[in-house]
Amino acid sequence: MRLRALLDTDALGLRLLGGQDELDRTVRGVMTTDLRDPSRYLSGGELVLTGLAWRRGPADSEPFVRLLAGAGVTALAAGEAELGAIPDDLVAACAQHRLPLFAVNESVAFATITEHVVRQVSGERAGDLAAVVDRHRRMMTSGPAGGGPDVVLDLLGSDLDLRAWVLSPAGRLIAGSRLAETELPAGVCAALAGEHLAAVRSGRRGPHRVAVGPATYSLFPVRGGGRGTTAARDVRETVLSEWLLAVEADAGDWPEERLDLLEGVTQLIAVERDRRDAARTVRRRLAQEVLELVQTGAAPGEIAARLRVAAPVLLPGLGAAPHWQVVVARVEWDEAGGGPAGFPAESAVGGRRTEAPAGGLAGGPVAQALLEEILVDPRSSGPEPSDRIAVAHTGDEAVALVPLPAVSSEHDGSETGLLADAILEAVREPLSAGLDGDGRLTLGVSAAVHSAEGLRGALEEARHARRVAAARPGRVCAAGHQELASHVLLLPFVPDDVRRAFTARLLDPLREYDRRHRAELIPTLEAFLDCDGSWTRCAARLHLHVNTLRYRVGRIEQLTGRDLSRLEDKLDFFLALRMS
Repeated sequence: MRLRALLDTDALGLRLLGGQDELDRTVRGVMTTDLRDPSRYLSGGELVLTGLAWRRGPADSEPFVRLLAGAGVTALAAGEAELGAIPDDLVAACAQHRLPLFAVNESVAFATITEHVVRQVSGERAGDLAAVVDRHRRMMTSGPAGGGPDVVLDLLGSDLDLRAWVLSPAGRLIAGSRLAETELPAGVCAALAGEHLAAVRSGRRGPHRVAVGPATYSLFPVRGGGRGTTAARDVRETVLSEWLLAVEADAGDWPEERLDLLEGVTQLIAVERDRRDAARTVRRRLAQEVLELVQTGAAPGEIAARLRVAAPVLLPGLGAAPHWQVVVARVEWDEAGGGPAGFPAESAVGGRRTEAPAGGLAGGPVAQALLEEILVDPRSSGPEPSDRIAVAHTGDEAVALVPLPAVSSEHDGSETGLLADAILEAVREPLSAGLDGDGRLTLGVSAAVHSAEGLRGALEEARHARRVAAARPGRVCAAGHQELASHVLLLPFVPDDVRRAFTARLLDPLREYDRRHRAELIPTLEAFLDCDGSWTRCAARLHLHVNTLRYRVGRIEQLTGRDLSRLEDKLDFFLALRMS
């Protein structure tokens, strides 16, 4: 804003004492001070308000004004409450350094002037930033010259002092402003993504305000259209694939102009989101071609040739042919509503497991977008690490081909590649919120294979693992290839009525005894089996005397009619605990 506008505002009680020719100067901020040398706190363009407490005598005025002029201050406004009339030496010093000088009527509080200047300057900055954002949007729409979301987040930081980040629905940090000196911790990202997904699923209108730790954030959905618009299609088709803009501020009292500006920013980010999605087209096509070859039983040589084409695209710069893992994901929605009983039903048909349809909602594209977000190779670098993953979808299922760099000869034989539990560890919380009681994500991971011949087996292995995950409770479940060579593979497929009867017969007497006597027989049984029946190790783990442990085990045997020295009874207890 201009100095002239301040002088023309009667409510501010300003009277010009010098600098008539400088009234077109721009005010970029305001500062109140009575320090003799405030220059270290000035950045230029301020209107400085002072009560003159720094002045001991006439000789103090010129050094004070010289410091202000050297710091690039726009004007000085001195209050009349302390000394009455403004001293002539201060008027002369301001004239000498061409610094406009105002007198502030004693009836006007400095806070009134500060609030007016901040409100006007903030509004003008927002208008200027809106123009920049609009220009940036046109650049990005017409070509790749816009620079990505980081540029517009830097504009929010430099012009509006807003710390902002772009997050994926799984809580992955995609971009952040340079004003944000440190990245958001992973836990905060996951919490913000979960709050956002829960708000979207509940139909609440954005921006969504949430408190995480000591900070308050406003969350803006990144989608096309203006604020308050509603997509015609089911929100479940997009909620797990759209980004969000997180701003460290409470937008509850923002004016409409600033809210509209942030909506413009989200539309600009949406352009980049669409561009990155389009850039995945080649990888998706490669994955689709390989998947079709594998499923139709094509010759290994033909599959290997297609993989040789895919490897440079997925692993640029690596000369060695990669190994591959296959990840299968399925997203299913229950039209009948949420609750534990609302999981999509599975039934045994002809010895195979089949899922119930998802009420007409296509789960494949949603699962595809999710896999592209959460299957991030920790060894990759750059702004888009998921560029090295190819995901296809068919029906309600998505299949990812995850390349792994060739293992060196010094490899020690330890587990490499993606692990099922690790994939979902960081994203389970936000994705559960997005599924909101009526959807499920199940995921299966194969072992690494070293040739085209192994891909068909890897695909079937991943599908089997996903079915194991689907038989477990929970909204977001995963299983890996390791579990297919264990009793764990069998347990999920035991019918529920058989499972309940078996566990009740063995464990209910112990639970009832524990409830009445607080005897901790169930924890003792678990520890005893985990220690392979070793009295010494189990007593040490439970911090018990061996005789106390023997008493408890004897009570378990008495209540159940079983003998824990027999392998068959140990196995029955072990399975009952696993199924309970």
